[in-house]
Amino acid sequence: MMNSYFSRAAIVRPTRSALPYLALLFLLICSSLPATAQDPDDTIRTDTALVQLNIGVVDPRGQAVTSLSRNDFTVYEDGVKQPISYFEPTSAPFSLVLLLDMSGSTLTFRPQLKQAAWRFLDALAPEDRVAVIQFNAKVKTLSGFSTKRKDTAYAIERAEGAGETHFYEALKLALSELAKEDGKGRRRRKAIVALTDGLDTDMRNADRALASKAQTDAEAVAAIDPSKNSALNQVLTEADKQGVTIYPLALPSGDAKRLPLPDPVITGIYTAARSRLQSLADRTGGRLNEIQRLDQMARLYAEVAADLRSLYTLGYQPANGRTRDGKWHEIRVEVGQPSLIARTKPGYYAR
Repeated sequence: MMNSYFSRAAIVRPTRSALPYLALLFLLICSSLPATAQDPDDTIRTDTALVQLNIGVVDPRGQAVTSLSRNDFTVYEDGVKQPISYFEPTSAPFSLVLLLDMSGSTLTFRPQLKQAAWRFLDALAPEDRVAVIQFNAKVKTLSGFSTKRKDTAYAIERAEGAGETHFYEALKLALSELAKEDGKGRRRRKAIVALTDGLDTDMRNADRALASKAQTDAEAVAAIDPSKNSALNQVLTEADKQGVTIYPLALPSGDAKRLPLPDPVITGIYTAARSRLQSLADRTGGRLNEIQRLDQMARLYAEVAADLRSLYTLGYQPANGRTRDGKWHEIRVEVGQPSLIARTKPGYYAR
């Protein structure tokens, strides 16, 4: 019965004279519908011109100062004072990614690595959201952002693997996941803590080709310009855009001074890899922590957690309205009390 009804209804055609009235009725109905796609409350706006800074402040003894307010800070870009758009105190929670190197170079000390990472979780603030990504020949998310420390600890326990090191691919994934953390109408404070020797497989192959004709260590180091690398610069640009601070924990296996039988090419490769880790820290306002002994890992992780908990976050729109001019813009932060020292990223390329 129902099928026959729709069969008859399907052959009904409006007359030619009725078409203008139907068209008018259609327009009236459409104009009365709510424009949900244009509702500002349902739209996530990302202002690419906003510059976000994570700032650490210490006293003359090097002790963190965590009791400052928005009015204590003055920001200059290229020597021009900038109006501060928003401010977060040191108590505001972070979203951070824990990157774990599961390549072949870490096989011999996995238990110490995991214990150190667990200690890092214990040192975080309760509302900090943590995700875990492991990398070797493949990059894999072990757990998404969560405040449930037992779930995150279990993800660390499951970290395994061997083979190549795709570190910069892992950094790109971490930044992509952090970009999704920006809530509606607000930004999250963000950081990446990366345990690695820095010897990315793709970069290592490219560096080997550049230094292949070197006869001395100095020639090999000179042949490789660590900063002229598209993967590194893509990571730095995205970190700048989001205001992400990166803390590399450099494993001793990536230290050129520890090579048993170094040759110029290998020395050049290792030196460039460590230089790039330094750039990741310096350009994002983080800190490179060099692990000299494996039993230092847990302490260094705890120090990074303490450093994160002492950071202020502020943002500003460049006063001259400039966006994406491709040039380097220097940042300087001053604190109202002259004896205090502020540390943040030195500037950014407005790509």
